[in-house]
Amino acid sequence: MLDVKDLNAWYGESHILHGVDFNVQEGEVVTLLGRNGAGKTTTMKSIMGLVPRREGHVVFKGAETIDMMPNQIARTGIAICPEERGIFGSLSVTENLMLPPIVAPGGLSVNEIYTLFPNLKERARTAHGTRLSGGEQQMLAIGRILRTGAKMLLLDEPTEGLAPVIVQQIGRTIREIKARGFTVLLVEQNFRFAATVADRHYVMEHGKIIDMIENKQLEANMGKLHEYLGV
Repeated sequence: MLDVKDLNAWYGESHILHGVDFNVQEGEVVTLLGRNGAGKTTTMKSIMGLVPRREGHVVFKGAETIDMMPNQIARTGIAICPEERGIFGSLSVTENLMLPPIVAPGGLSVNEIYTLFPNLKERARTAHGTRLSGGEQQMLAIGRILRTGAKMLLLDEPTEGLAPVIVQQIGRTIREIKARGFTVLLVEQNFRFAATVADRHYVMEHGKIIDMIENKQLEANMGKLHEYLGV
């Protein structure tokens, strides 16, 4: 579904990505693992065209997107849930969910999103974005992109700073949307959480992919993972 080849990216004079290569098959959940500064978030933003300069190849469903603008890329059926979540604080939960455009058929209805996230249903009309907890904001950010009809979701650190019970709910949600036919690229530092949802893991270091580990081989590679991800 997504094929990234020799992807390079820059912020000003800083060369951040150095020939990134990986792929995601339709219906998979794939993670990008790595230390802070490894280039994981920049890879996500580069896929969406949200960096000042990028070169290489990003092929989504057979079409090259490297020369497209971000709004054009979004309408091909890719959606990003950024680390900062991007919730509109002055809008209610329902208003936030209704805001994004529909880019393709097959998106979840608001009621389906409330079934996935019962906490949001309780707060639907009474709570503005600024009054939601961090976990509720993350649920809302994920729910919002599920409405658009995008079939590939880029989730950037969805569990960061959340309570364990909310992390478990995010994990259940990722497994549920995979079962519904969505494809997910997930940036994570917590590989123990990633192991509960992902099919494969790519490890990044210094702006490059340095390894790929199948989820079923994770335990056998635990020593190597600690070496890759340790501080």
